[in-house]
Amino acid sequence: MSLHPTQMEFDFSRAAPVGAPMPPRRVAAEQHRRRSRGEMSYYAGLAAEDAIKRDYERRSYPLLRQRWRGRSGEIDLIFRDGDGFAFVEVKASWSFDQALEHLGKRQIRRLQKSAEEFVGTQPLGALSDMRFDVALMDRHGMIRVIENAFGP
Repeated sequence: MSLHPTQMEFDFSRAAPVGAPMPPRRVAAEQHRRRSRGEMSYYAGLAAEDAIKRDYERRSYPLLRQRWRGRSGEIDLIFRDGDGFAFVEVKASWSFDQALEHLGKRQIRRLQKSAEEFVGTQPLGALSDMRFDVALMDRHGMIRVIENAFGP
């Protein structure tokens, strides 16, 4: 078969290679895109935490700790609630429903263990009153708080 000088021949009877490596330029572009998206999510999360912190303080909950880290994990916000504590997990996403979907069973258990670890450092220890709130923020900056989200 005679080809035009700028045409290439391709054998359509053979399958394309599976898992062929991406050209290095495309790999770099993909890595940059993922890194940028991760950075945006990180800063959006910080902004959501700050807005929710201000909302709780406006409602007279004094902030005790922000991003408290123990052996079991991190708690976004810890507020004084009377003689007890309100542990707040912040989730930001496109919608409230999407934000709530990001909270799984393993994370709930991790939050509970972290809260137990935190109250262990307090004078009343395990006798402290505790509640777990989930604070959601949507893409418009609207806030929805589910108080005592994990039950009594």
